[in-house]
Amino acid sequence: MSLNTNQTIIGQLHSSPVIHRHPANPLLSPKDVPYGPAMVFNAGVAKYEGKYVMVFRNDYGNATAETIEPASTTNLGLAYSDDGVYWNVQPQPVWSWNDEEVVRVYDPRLTVIDGRCYMCFAVDTKHGVRGGIAVTDDFNRFDVLSMSVPDNRNMVLFPERIGGKYVRLERPFPVYGRGGVDRFDTWLSDSPDLRYWGNSKLVLGVEDVPFANDKVGPGAPPIKTAKGWLTTFHAVDIDRARGKNGWEPTWKKRYSAGIMLLDLDDPSRIVGMSRTPLLAPEAEYETSGGFRNDVIFPGGMILEPSGEVKIYYGAADTVECLATADVDDLLRLCL
Repeated sequence: MSLNTNQTIIGQLHSSPVIHRHPANPLLSPKDVPYGPAMVFNAGVAKYEGKYVMVFRNDYGNATAETIEPASTTNLGLAYSDDGVYWNVQPQPVWSWNDEEVVRVYDPRLTVIDGRCYMCFAVDTKHGVRGGIAVTDDFNRFDVLSMSVPDNRNMVLFPERIGGKYVRLERPFPVYGRGGVDRFDTWLSDSPDLRYWGNSKLVLGVEDVPFANDKVGPGAPPIKTAKGWLTTFHAVDIDRARGKNGWEPTWKKRYSAGIMLLDLDDPSRIVGMSRTPLLAPEAEYETSGGFRNDVIFPGGMILEPSGEVKIYYGAADTVECLATADVDDLLRLCL
């Protein structure tokens, strides 16, 4: 199916039967965080030094009055878990960035490479949106290794070098090149040192995804399987007839999660992809009561020794949730 540039309306969407929302959802809500954010979501999750670790986004405001504080108040929180379900939230935010140029840091993604934990993140600046990569060994200090030019974000790192190079997926904002409307696609770049990036290639276009008409971009960092790199992505459709659907006066978009399989040696090549969503907004905590309802945004994916895949996702831009599936079922969806 090919979508045209006038953003053909996407109809009703449903989650795949192979994916199961965890009964403990939402795993993390504002009430679980001691320093009072209004929203906690879009977390990066990894297994690191024997524990599950989560770095999540905090936004502040008044949920009852449906107001939010300035973007400069956004920061990142930290939580640990022994089982990946029940989380011990640390008493203070772990990182904020607000200076004469940077407005805020948000949307972390965690990848462990050679025993060190790397974090991709986005920053809003006074001259555009930028994506960055930092490394941390203790989650007290984050050393920034690289920053993109505007406008680029939603970066995720592969967990090992491929062909001797580090590789990332990303979603730039080529407004002029795509006709002056939202048509944002998924790209891939590589680097010899995590600092300098190039050799960029298109991986997935909006027109390639039947349940998107607005943008597609990386979700959680990929996991390695014998058949390829299993990779989630976010898929966005817009319907300009949608009215108020959250705190904002109008919210016309819907975010779903898709899944695809990339070639092990050439991850710019798609081996297979599910033509229907992996997760579509359906649960109450995904469709109502949030800052932006009808939003699912995958940010963490862990393959357990049992073959279970844990997929962590932000819901309604307000809470953090978990869904699980068997890795073989996910591969069959793609193939």
